[in-house]
Amino acid sequence: MLSSFYDTKNLKGDLTGGLVAGVVALPLALAFGVQSGLGAIAGLYGAIAVGIFAAIFGGTATQASGPTGPMTVVSAALVVKAIELTGSVEAAMPIIILTFLTGGIIQMLFGFINIAGYIKYFPYPVVSGFMSGVGLIIILLQIFPLFGMVSPKNTLKVLSDMPLLIEGFNWQALVLGSLTVFIYYTFPKITKVIPSALVALIVVSVVAYFLPWQVPIIGDIPSGLPSLN
Repeated sequence: MLSSFYDTKNLKGDLTGGLVAGVVALPLALAFGVQSGLGAIAGLYGAIAVGIFAAIFGGTATQASGPTGPMTVVSAALVVKAIELTGSVEAAMPIIILTFLTGGIIQMLFGFINIAGYIKYFPYPVVSGFMSGVGLIIILLQIFPLFGMVSPKNTLKVLSDMPLLIEGFNWQALVLGSLTVFIYYTFPKITKVIPSALVALIVVSVVAYFLPWQVPIIGDIPSGLPSLN
């Protein structure tokens, strides 16, 4: 009965592919959850939910899903604005959920009218500029955490507060962060069987656990943006 809906000869590849995609998405989900302002656990639950819904309602067998940088930037801006209007992340949740539901409905509508067929008319520099801008925003917002400091919530504030890095940075956090980046980019030269993101996450976390260094951990970060009251 299963073979009438699913080609079982693809089971091995699907299992290994799903495992690799999962371990790669794990550090991304944690990082994007923290950056969005809702906490690491929110990023993890979000990645799980996206995978489930994509598997159920996905349009193609090869459709990819997972945490992405552009959605992190959009969701972070949405969360901050909703909290400004309501005063706390708890009170802002109805606005946040309703906004994303509306966005999903609009995407479904675009699918029904085949608006994707017109995407080919977008200039490539516009798309490239958009993605480059998103990447630059994410890099800027991660500079302060890399130095072991709390990051300002917008890019202009990050740029204006750059001089604070000189006098207030945590060198131990900077060493661990730099080691993570180093492993991420050099480990693929050794082997590509194991995702370098997972290796960097595990190795540096173990190193930090056994070293008597004072560095921020995810557990020290609130699971939501503080109240603006």
